[in-house]
Order: sequence, then structure tokens, then C-alpha cells
Amino acid sequence: MSHLLVTNLHKQFAGKPPTTAIDQLSFEIEEGEFVVLLGPSGCGKTTTLRCLAGLEKADAGTITLGGRTWFDSARRVALPPEKRNIGMVFQSYALWPHMTVRRNIGYPLRARRKKGQDAARWVEEAAALVGCQNLLDRYPAQLSGGQQQRVSLARSLVSRPDLILFDEPLSNLDAKLREDVRAQLHELHRRLRFTAVFVTHDQSEALALAERVAVMREGRFEQIGTPHEVFEHPATEYVADFIGLSVRLEATRTDGITRLAGVAADGRLPAPVRHGEFVLRARPDDLRIGPTAPALPTMTTVPVSIVDKVFGGRTIDVYVRLGEQRVHARIPVDDTYGWVRGLRAGDEVVLGFRPENVRAYASDGAAIVPDEALSPLGS
Repeated sequence: MSHLLVTNLHKQFAGKPPTTAIDQLSFEIEEGEFVVLLGPSGCGKTTTLRCLAGLEKADAGTITLGGRTWFDSARRVALPPEKRNIGMVFQSYALWPHMTVRRNIGYPLRARRKKGQDAARWVEEAAALVGCQNLLDRYPAQLSGGQQQRVSLARSLVSRPDLILFDEPLSNLDAKLREDVRAQLHELHRRLRFTAVFVTHDQSEALALAERVAVMREGRFEQIGTPHEVFEHPATEYVADFIGLSVRLEATRTDGITRLAGVAADGRLPAPVRHGEFVLRARPDDLRIGPTAPALPTMTTVPVSIVDKVFGGRTIDVYVRLGEQRVHARIPVDDTYGWVRGLRAGDEVVLGFRPENVRAYASDGAAIVPDEALSPLGS
């Protein structure tokens, strides 16, 4: 039996017209699994989390955990949050400013009327798990953002909950601190194997933390899979765009010629497209620039002109004009591509990519499954 089972969950907000936030959503999470809900603002991920927590009441569906019913619209069962034995980590930390770290961490235990030596030991253990045992007698105002988030995490763990819910907990941290806390959270889950649902709009967080990623769109799951599956094989163009294949090239194949953004291309494609219209998706990191097509012998190439370039340390972000489209390529600065530093606006070059690094999609957004052998552009 699945640890968490959600069936046909539906939530609509009143308005003219009404807004459907969750649309007949069903999923299962095994005990000890870390699942990330990934998607843009308004896709329903936070509403789903709030329904799991009992902070929002769904209009229909069921939620059970470990065989215990938390919500069932047909039977009119709706347990309040304090009876669901959950831990929750918020984006805003949500620490009581007048309480010490010790009292903040211990708050869920007091709410459950657990006191005495056991409660004190649990607080010490939770603080030690996240490395803030030396902060127990400080107040939140005396802590950095990263320290406050670790205290919030300890508070979610202290009561040993059946499920921990994370509502974009890293978004208020700066880039370096976000990576540090993310790594600590990943290690903590590996050690403790708590069951978790984590909400984010950041694909890097999702790929780093999740055992399964659920990409959401308009209250439904567009794709569910391991981070590797979602990253390497986006099922739809929507998922591809959200998972980092941000370069979109409209393509046509007619009379044996393939054109990208209206410009004739030379090389091969990873899709069984024989004629008609389709879309290619690529990551900026997988695109390359060459002075001529022969300089990129293993790649599909198309002529472009330089628009701009931006230094990025070990990479250079190059923006080129392909037909009427502006395309972004991220080029590594090494011995092979060091010449890119000297490019100027208006220079004529070629844009290239390896066929195995792009994904093809039909006009309805569905992935076009590639052949085992690559299709020549002129076939």
C-alpha cells in the first residue's frame, strides 16, 4: 500500500469565471520518498500542498496516509492540520520572534502536549540533525537567513511527522546559501528517509532533491518521472521548456529541405520527421558556434549572425540572429572555443548542435519519439 494516496483531488476558487487550481489530481507516494512538485506560478502546486496540509479544503477527492483518511469529500471527513501529524517548512521561515530557537523548535511538541525530558531530548536531537545545536538560546533576529531556515527544518522534524511539506523553502536565500542548504537537505533525507513533498519553480532544486519530479500544468501533472527521465526525455514541449530546453526552433521539412526559423540547415535530426512542421528544443549549453560549417563536422548547422555576447566566467553567452529569431547559445571558454571572445555584432558564423542533444515536438506539443537511426535532413 502507498504511504500517501491522493485520488481525484479537485479544488476550484470562486470568481468570474471560477479558477480551477487542482483538476482531478491523483498520485501515490511511497514511504520515505521525496517527491517534488515543479511548475510556474499558478499551476496548482502550492494549492495541492496546502490541501495535503489541511490549510485548504478541497472540493472533491480523497487523501489518505498510511491507511488513515485525512480527507474524503464524499464522507465529509476533513482532519484539521494539527491532527495530520505533518511537518511544514515555509518560504518565510515563520519563526516566532519572541521565542528562542529552543522554544521555536519545540513548539510542535507543546502543541501536541508533549513535555518533560523526552521533549527536551527531541529538541536537542532535531537541532543536532541540522547543525544548529549551538544556536538554541538565540532569538531569530540574531540568526542569518540560512540559520533561520535550518531552525525551521528542525521544527518540522522534531515531532517525527508522517509527512513533511516544503513550500519553496529555499527561494529567500542567496545563491550560495541556497546550494549549501539544498545539499544539507539532500543528505538529511538520505540519512532519515522521511516522506516529503517539496514545492518549487526552480528546476535545479527539483533535479537535485527529488526521487521523482511531477511537473504541473493547470492543476494536472504534465509528466511524472525520475529526475533523469524528466531531464533527458521531456514528454511534452511544455515540460521541455520548463526543464531547461529554452531554445525553441520552429522547423519545416518540404521538398527534401529542412529549414530552422526559415533558414536552410545542413545535417541530421533525431526524429522520424519526413515532411511538415515541427519544433526543436535545445539547451543553450548544447549549442555551439563555428566560423564555418566544416568547423563543426559532427553537428547539424545553420548560418546565423552575431547579435551580442556576454562574459560569464568559464562560459560566454552568445546571442545570434537566425532568420527573424534571436537564439541564445552558452559557449565554454577553452582552447577550442577561445576565438569566440573576439566575435563582434554582425559577424557571420554558423550555429550547430549534435542531433542527440535536441528534442523534437509535434504541433500539439507532444514529443516525437526518435528513430534508432538519425534521420538525414534531406531524406
